Amino acid sequence: MNERIIAACDGAAKGNPGPAAWAYVVADSAGVPQRWEAGPLGHSTNNVGELTALERLLAATDPDVPLEVRLDSTYTRDSVTKWLAGWKRNGWKTAAGKPVANRELIQRIDALLEGRDVTFVYVPAHQVNGDPLNALADKAASDAARTQQAAGGTAVDLPAPDPVASAPARRARSSADSSSAATGRRSKAGGPTLAARYPGVCPCSRPYAKGERITRVGSGWGHPACAAAHA
Repeated sequence: MNERIIAACDGAAKGNPGPAAWAYVVADSAGVPQRWEAGPLGHSTNNVGELTALERLLAATDPDVPLEVRLDSTYTRDSVTKWLAGWKRNGWKTAAGKPVANRELIQRIDALLEGRDVTFVYVPAHQVNGDPLNALADKAASDAARTQQAAGGTAVDLPAPDPVASAPARRARSSADSSSAATGRRSKAGGPTLAARYPGVCPCSRPYAKGERITRVGSGWGHPACAAAHA
């Protein structure tokens, strides 16, 4: 019996509509990334990017192996799990009698889903300690939308997601500290610090671990001490 494949797909549009792209990441049954691909779409919408990402993922995976798809687009998820059957019954019209948007893309996805064992799992985007495969797909799609260049590879050259800053905890403020309440940790150089979502390498060439406090160092991320040295 074939083990399932776990994957994530995502789309991006800078401006929506604007420069757009799609991306997917394929992992093994344990969720360890194995390969990824991203591609540009020119001027388009985020929804087209999301749907295209799913189409490309389905076309790039073995239809005989169960597939778990993680995605942060409720539009894409609902299109294929809630609305598709009704659209087909209504001659590709919505309940309001309007033509279904992105019909051709959705029809191609429908054909690729035929006879397959596919489970769709919604995961929120841009979360601290969020789904790592979604974060990788999001980064790949965002980069491809920005550069309008195709990209792809294996586990050794995965795109590095940008760290996600946690929201500062709210607390009651008294008159004594209202003028100087802290908004979060800051490095000695004055910049905010946050916990790294992934291990990485500081511009000074020293590595940092997942969860370690990091801050902006030049155009990248690294140790707060390095930021102070560059201030």
